[in-house]
Amino acid sequence: MGFPTQRPRRLRSTPALRRLVAETEVRPRQLVLPMFVKEGAAEPVAVGSMPGVVQHTRDSLRKAAAEAVAAGVGGLMLFGVPERHDAVGSGATDPEGILNVALRDVRAEIGDAAVLMSDLCLDEFTDHGHCGVLDEQGRVDNDATLEIYARMGVAQAEAGAHVVGPSGMMDGQVGVIREALDEAGFVDTGILAYTAKYASAFYGPFREAVDSQLKGDRKTYQQDGGNLREALRELALDLEEGADMVMVKPALPYLDVLRTVADSADVPVAAYQVSGEYAMVEAAALQGWLERERTILETLTSIRRAGADVVLTYWATEAAGLLDR
Repeated sequence: MGFPTQRPRRLRSTPALRRLVAETEVRPRQLVLPMFVKEGAAEPVAVGSMPGVVQHTRDSLRKAAAEAVAAGVGGLMLFGVPERHDAVGSGATDPEGILNVALRDVRAEIGDAAVLMSDLCLDEFTDHGHCGVLDEQGRVDNDATLEIYARMGVAQAEAGAHVVGPSGMMDGQVGVIREALDEAGFVDTGILAYTAKYASAFYGPFREAVDSQLKGDRKTYQQDGGNLREALRELALDLEEGADMVMVKPALPYLDVLRTVADSADVPVAAYQVSGEYAMVEAAALQGWLERERTILETLTSIRRAGADVVLTYWATEAAGLLDR
């Protein structure tokens, strides 16, 4: 027999060989855990569409943050769930607003042991659920929103955020926030820009997690799912404005975008494994259709292989334990 002349299977024959030649690695330090904290909650509130995820109380948030750091998770991304909403999302800039209070709590708990990140967006705080304030015609007012984002960035830095994450997809948001942080003396506070955030159906469970008030959609400011060149334009603008890291969101439906951004960016690239991705796997595993732990690790590996340096995932703490088995 002339064939096979080569035997790639030799390098797959034992677990030790497979580990030795593995091309892509996922480590706990590369994972960021998104966390929700609910104002006034007496006990954690389960998010029905995301089994295992809760809206934390301030106390349970601190405990879960400490557990994540102990597991080796590299970062935490906090989202606030306020009791009251208004047209301008005033709770977002209030030093006593739930997100800013929670940032102080967690920073006091973990110090500099992991990277504390904060979602910088108005959607959790507005009574209309949009990521910015509205004009007289009911449209999102980009430039009026930027003024609020600047104040949000400073408030979050004062509360202890190492990195702020502007996720609203407003034109000029990175530059305005960078300028405000620098003027306030927070020159070391980083910006993780949500550079390519698509108007995705995969965000559905997240809206339950933050008690979203949204009616309609966000297609006038989030990207169209069919566009790739537009993501590179957004990337160039964010880098020009001073982004320290950039993000692609969602992750799995946009791995090609992630790969292209990673090939083009000269800063670390993050990807967000969003609520819908999480919910699909959990639902299928509950039915016995997927091997849950294997699927979790396979999805994370695919995101890393596509070019992500950092992965935001609701499985971060659990995955950190699985990776060290």
